[in-house]
Amino acid sequence: MTISAIKHILESAKPAKLPEIWVQFECDEREGVKKLVESYKKRYNKWCEEEARLRKMLIFEGRYAQRGYMRICGVDEAGAGPLAGPVAAAAVILPEDCIIRGLDDSKKLSEKVRERLYDEILSVAVAWHVAYVDNNEIDEINILQARLRAMELAVSGLVPSADFALIDGNARPELNAPCAMIQGGDGLSASIAAASVLAKVSRDRMMTEYHKAYPQYGFDRHKGYGTAEHMAAIRKHGATPIHRRTFLG
Repeated sequence: MTISAIKHILESAKPAKLPEIWVQFECDEREGVKKLVESYKKRYNKWCEEEARLRKMLIFEGRYAQRGYMRICGVDEAGAGPLAGPVAAAAVILPEDCIIRGLDDSKKLSEKVRERLYDEILSVAVAWHVAYVDNNEIDEINILQARLRAMELAVSGLVPSADFALIDGNARPELNAPCAMIQGGDGLSASIAAASVLAKVSRDRMMTEYHKAYPQYGFDRHKGYGTAEHMAAIRKHGATPIHRRTFLG
């Protein structure tokens, strides 16, 4: 069998099946085959590490499922720190034992990966909802209360509803379902990580739309955060209707 044919077989295999396939070629003395098998062993090891990481992110969901909860949602927010735009929160119910390759805290992911995961999450989710609290309400009730309000709206918008919620952070929103707070939950729970991706992507898309109305501020680049570019634009052009006045001082 040619080396290219062996490569095609390995390339076409599902990662979990690779050991069953490469064993057929381990006795091949050709240097090209040896290097090929070794490269796929390394690829398999990385796949196993990622599989273990993702399985570990199902621990919280599994713990509460064992207590009888059937629809467990993850909840997270995005946009607490920017000077402009809303705070967004997402709630997501994933299927039991759901594995989404590459899923992690949205802050650790590139925009390209977040966009891919966004579509995948929507395609598999049992239910999901994204809610917003705008800059005017943030100024009225403060950012902490706005974050909690957005989470409450996100959870209440789920159809079917959740019977348990995993919340990122240590501030408890008022929900119609029991919940658990998890510090750093967007890196520890698959459901919360999925919510973090939906909240981040949804808010970023909204800020990109605001850029069309206020192109001189660069919202499509910094998404409302207080970058040097953004601060210079505020000094030059003043605040827009979407700026948080209490954040500007």
